[in-house]
Amino acid sequence: MRFQSAIRPDSPEFAANRAAYQALTDLLRRRMAAVTRGGTAAHVARHLARGKLLVRDRIDRLCDPGTAFLELSPLAAWGQYGNEVPGAGIVTGLGIVQGRAVVIIANDATVKGGSFFHETVKKHARAQEIAATLRLPCLYLVDCGGAYLPEQDRVFPDRDHFGNAFWRQCRMSASGLAQIALVFGGCTAGGAYIPALADQVIMVEGRARIHLGGPSIVKVAVNEEVDGETLGGALMHTAVSGVSDHRVPSEAAGLELLRALIADLPDPRAGWQAPRVPVPPELAASDIPGIISADPKRPYDAREVMARLVDGSTLSEFKPEWGASAVCAFATIHGCPVGIIGNNGALVSEASLKAAQFIQICDQRRIPLLFLHNITGFMVGVAAERGGIAKDSAKMVYAMANARVPKLSVIIGGSYGAGNYGMCGRGFRPDMLFAWPSARLATMSADIAANVMLELRRGNVAQPPTQAELDGIETGVRAQYAAQSDPYYATSRLWDDGIIEPGQTRDVLGLCLSLLASRPDDAHFAPVYRM
Repeated sequence: MRFQSAIRPDSPEFAANRAAYQALTDLLRRRMAAVTRGGTAAHVARHLARGKLLVRDRIDRLCDPGTAFLELSPLAAWGQYGNEVPGAGIVTGLGIVQGRAVVIIANDATVKGGSFFHETVKKHARAQEIAATLRLPCLYLVDCGGAYLPEQDRVFPDRDHFGNAFWRQCRMSASGLAQIALVFGGCTAGGAYIPALADQVIMVEGRARIHLGGPSIVKVAVNEEVDGETLGGALMHTAVSGVSDHRVPSEAAGLELLRALIADLPDPRAGWQAPRVPVPPELAASDIPGIISADPKRPYDAREVMARLVDGSTLSEFKPEWGASAVCAFATIHGCPVGIIGNNGALVSEASLKAAQFIQICDQRRIPLLFLHNITGFMVGVAAERGGIAKDSAKMVYAMANARVPKLSVIIGGSYGAGNYGMCGRGFRPDMLFAWPSARLATMSADIAANVMLELRRGNVAQPPTQAELDGIETGVRAQYAAQSDPYYATSRLWDDGIIEPGQTRDVLGLCLSLLASRPDDAHFAPVYRM
């Protein structure tokens, strides 16, 4: 039954009520206008003079055109601190990026340098709570000076203070909710942990800095003179420390890259597989035989192989400037999302840690893993051992062994020693393992094996070897390893699931992925530890 209204819009009471409420609305709009202007005019002008976008302009560029952004608690800290901390210095809310609902947490550097007050922490944590409840990715637009030191007793020590926000970030990552940070400016002390604890990080060159202690603190603490860019700039963290995954030349480029990373995410509220419309590779698989070096000692770029297997020849590479001997990329094969790991040489510590983190991210996001073996092993030598290669390679093996998502392996070149283990060789039970005719599988290459055996024989001082004996050892070892590392030797013994042609690989993998999609979902999520 239709409701019959008793209201009379032409009555004096109605008009008086409307006028009174309009005054309330006008007051709200004035206050909203005040807080959305950000900091003081001088601070805003300085921010813009540095070539930086204002916080809400960043959000506007990040969100899909024409979509709404639901800002949360815009009047936080209103009436406190002499109204010098509008919005508590942070903008949070729900937006749409690449058609996907996300939670956005963005510092306003025009307000006290983006520092955290008591209300800033509460607002930050509340947005995280909403993201966790709604099962949404959380995007951090970071321009943060850490805790506001005069307020440290209301920001730092208690259960629901700054540490609570980091705890939530770790827990959300572990539950499968992507945590991605785009750093626009300085991130010092506690502020550094926002990107450091994120699954993926983008830094703007010349602007972004991440350091637990800034140059002044470093000077006092360890008496080192260093500038901020050297200490924690985008180039250093992307190419040296590995804290950052990508560096970009501008804020606009960073926002576009962040949108691209969001497009790669699976829906955390659905199963691991979210098939997309298949697209043939733009680069022909028939090129692969010309890419694989006839001389196994001559390297080739794993990306060239990957691009000829995946949809549209499109790769979203992970940490492209760090740990270069491990090539890690998100892609799709016949519409199925997949995380691919390939090798561009022996895996050093940085590459091992990079691969370990990539594996954990794929496991967290329920993305199947594909390992393309062409690896001599992990790096050896004094520098490598002193740098912790045993520990770091073990982290990769541990991450791979405990990943619950489907795992596929294709031996496209050499697969030697512990490198075979890290790349999910037969002993680590990949769901399917294939080999190309160019595959070689052994504890080590024939060259190294021969040298090892010769050194062992030469070490017998009680019975020094003759040259003829040494020649015989070398010939025998080379013949043994040549025979036993042959792909047909391996497939004859069922060490793989078959030898396939490079041109068949995409279709074989697509079929395997579609079959594995029906595997029962164990609802497992793995935490991502930034190495």
